[in-house]
Amino acid sequence: MALKKMKFKLKAYKNLLFLFIVFFSFINLYSQTEKPKITLEDLWKKYTFYPSSVYGLRSMNNGLYYTTIDKASEINKYSYKTGKKVSTILNINELDTAVIKSLNNYEFSDNESKIIFYINRERIYRRSFTADFYVWDLETKKLMKVSDRGRQQLATLSPDGSKVAFVRNNNIYIKNLISGVEKAITKDGKYNEIINGAPDWVYEEEFSFAKAFAWSPDGEKIAFYKFDESKVKQFDMTMFYDLYPENRQYKYPKAGEDNSIVNIFVYNLLNERSLKMNTGKETDQYIPRIKWTNNSNILSIQRLNRLQNKLDILLADVTNGKSEVVFTDTNKYYVDITDFVSFIENNRYFIYVGEIDGYNHIYLYDLEQKKLKQITKGKWDVTNYLGYDSKNKLFYYTSAEESPLRRSVYTIDFNGNNKKKLSEKDGMNRTEFSKGFKYYINYYSNATTPAFITLHNAKGKLIRILEDNKPLLDTLQFYNYSTKEFFSFTTSENVLLNGYMIKPPDFDKNKKYPVFMTQYSGPNSQEVLDNWSFNWENYLAQEGYIVVCVDGRGTGARGEEFRKMTYLQLGKYETIDQIEAAKYLGTLPYVDKDRIGIFGWSYGGFMSLLCMTKGADYFKAGIAVAPVTNWRYYDNIYTERFMRTPQENPDGYDNNSPINFVDSLKGKLLIVHGSGDDNVHLQNTMMIAEKLIQANKQFDMMIYPNKNHSIYGGNTRYHLFTKMVDFLKENL
Repeated sequence: MALKKMKFKLKAYKNLLFLFIVFFSFINLYSQTEKPKITLEDLWKKYTFYPSSVYGLRSMNNGLYYTTIDKASEINKYSYKTGKKVSTILNINELDTAVIKSLNNYEFSDNESKIIFYINRERIYRRSFTADFYVWDLETKKLMKVSDRGRQQLATLSPDGSKVAFVRNNNIYIKNLISGVEKAITKDGKYNEIINGAPDWVYEEEFSFAKAFAWSPDGEKIAFYKFDESKVKQFDMTMFYDLYPENRQYKYPKAGEDNSIVNIFVYNLLNERSLKMNTGKETDQYIPRIKWTNNSNILSIQRLNRLQNKLDILLADVTNGKSEVVFTDTNKYYVDITDFVSFIENNRYFIYVGEIDGYNHIYLYDLEQKKLKQITKGKWDVTNYLGYDSKNKLFYYTSAEESPLRRSVYTIDFNGNNKKKLSEKDGMNRTEFSKGFKYYINYYSNATTPAFITLHNAKGKLIRILEDNKPLLDTLQFYNYSTKEFFSFTTSENVLLNGYMIKPPDFDKNKKYPVFMTQYSGPNSQEVLDNWSFNWENYLAQEGYIVVCVDGRGTGARGEEFRKMTYLQLGKYETIDQIEAAKYLGTLPYVDKDRIGIFGWSYGGFMSLLCMTKGADYFKAGIAVAPVTNWRYYDNIYTERFMRTPQENPDGYDNNSPINFVDSLKGKLLIVHGSGDDNVHLQNTMMIAEKLIQANKQFDMMIYPNKNHSIYGGNTRYHLFTKMVDFLKENL
């Protein structure tokens, strides 16, 4: 009887245990299935997964305080050390709120006596715009409108805050804020012919600046560019806004075509005269940078030949216009232009960052001894020069020393010794120092960590956390998602390539999955980085795709030979490497090698088209957004840097332009472009579309009216990504 009772209890226990297992299994299954799915609305309408950051902090001159805009209504002053608000510098209620309804930008004069800001911004190109500028006097609490005679560009306070220089209708003006007098210092500006104080289209896009003038340190002079673009060919672009479309015209020099003739002048406010600086007899050249030294009579000018393989640094005496070459960097490929040239120690030295030994490093040039000294050394690249602390004689920089996939922050002394790593976490670190290098803010992320932003003293000690994105991390707990997994493989040409993979959240190694490859692949770019990203790649992984990105030859942070080997043959080796990646992925047991697709935007779109044609046997579907289809159609500064001119290198252009290989297309293709793209013109898509039609190749195409190279605005991005996702679900 006791035995029967024990058997009954055991049976009852087993039944109860079974019920518990079933119950908790059901709860677990329920919790998994009930987790919300990532939607395109989350990504492109609600921005659910967009990390918070710290924006708009401006260090004050003493390096102890910073300012920022709060709630678009106040500019407040804070202590770096405590994080506490010290004072309110400007409240919008002090202004004419009928005109100025919010604050979202500002700059101090060098002496911090005045603030300049703008409203009613209207975009011109990528970096340029017109607006209505205002100046706020911190002492008198008086608001001044910079000009009532028309919208302005690039309005900039003089160092002492007594004047404003700006550009309007291609001429430079100076407004005296004390007398109220506004005066033009150039008068020959003319649309599509002469530009003073602002760059032409190609300089703005490819040399990455919008302001082409600079106040001298003493505020008595203005150095400025004069562009003569009268011989540059005009590009016409139709904008569909009204009953009759608008024909927009601007100067755009394509590969092998004429550029603007550029000269540098210095205007002296005391004698009211402009003097031309000597930049040599050659006019078919570039002046990618000018910069005042610490001496208001000496202007540095960077001069680059048309082939872009020889860079001269000139020092010009602005009292007579005479100049001398003090340094030259030549390269068998090309020389990159940066903003890192700076003058230190009373103008005895300047900093130069370049690839003189095959890797990007910091150099110190002694102007007295005419001697170059290398500060950083090693088979790795300095990716950002952060500055020089003159008090402690220390250089600060960011490098890829530990891995091309990561960035760390370092300091090193004046003699290139005592290197110290400041950043502590492995991943991507970006740093902004206060003036005087007393504090720095570090922006960190990795593949599993959204922006983690911290404040440190100059020695690296953590003072406090500014942003940890805990709300986003809490939100992500409710979603079933995957993050990047990094991998490397060796191609058949014995080249080691890096990549990342995002697998479906419910990945099963015994299943076979379609693969969607995404890439950019352009010179010195990098997509395979240990940083945070949450976008449509995570959405596609959720939908059952393995998303893969591989950085091929030509990409950055692996030394000069790796990134410049695509010279004269853009597209050749990059395409080989993406095909090699597809082949490698096809060998993995969980990959369906017959269902591999590829995507890219801009240069990446060019690559998608090459892979769908030259690599037609390996890709089932492809998407090309805003693609270059023949480098003959693109601007000359960018294209000739890597390809020289079409006249010098016709085979390099023609043998790697997808427009010439449309007969090879086999898979499904979607091409997308904005009709208002001033950068990669719609012409590129129209030319390859005609070739595809004549080759009797079916393809899909989507044109977004009036949208620029970024294809955004209103509902546009949501529509675009819905279109691309639907295409993939149908064809891959």
